[in-house]
Amino acid sequence: METEDNSISRAYFVGAAAYLLRETFEGSPAGEGSAYLDQGVGVFPTLSSISAAAASKEFHGTTVAAQTEHAKFYLDRLCEFINGRTEVVKWDQSWLIETVDEEEWKALLIAVRKTYEDSLRCLAEDRTWNESQVGMAMGMIAHTAYHLGAVRQIIKSTQ
Repeated sequence: METEDNSISRAYFVGAAAYLLRETFEGSPAGEGSAYLDQGVGVFPTLSSISAAAASKEFHGTTVAAQTEHAKFYLDRLCEFINGRTEVVKWDQSWLIETVDEEEWKALLIAVRKTYEDSLRCLAEDRTWNESQVGMAMGMIAHTAYHLGAVRQIIKSTQ
């Protein structure tokens, strides 16, 4: 796990980051501990439990659909930056979706799953991780976890 210079191995870092990203999206495995307080909670089980109408309910200036699109957009851009993107991002474009119909909601859920799978591949790519890339990988997890919490609170407050 640690090398002679007390750094962690690439494989250990990538494995730990992927584990947390998986738990953030899929929830903790049944009967196992969780990095989160609520076991079994993740992006996919949370989002699949609501309709497009529920995802479009406004709550203090936002919706579940908006939070979901924003989190997906962020992950997509961070993978691009980890892979060398240098162009400036127009972050306000991540908030363009506010409401969805059933077809749009299903398409967004499919897009979120693809982004998640792409993010796991991004982490697994054979590379020498620099400090900035490590920070972005941690940001992928922290940012998604934050929006998972926001989505769960919106759902609780609008039901």
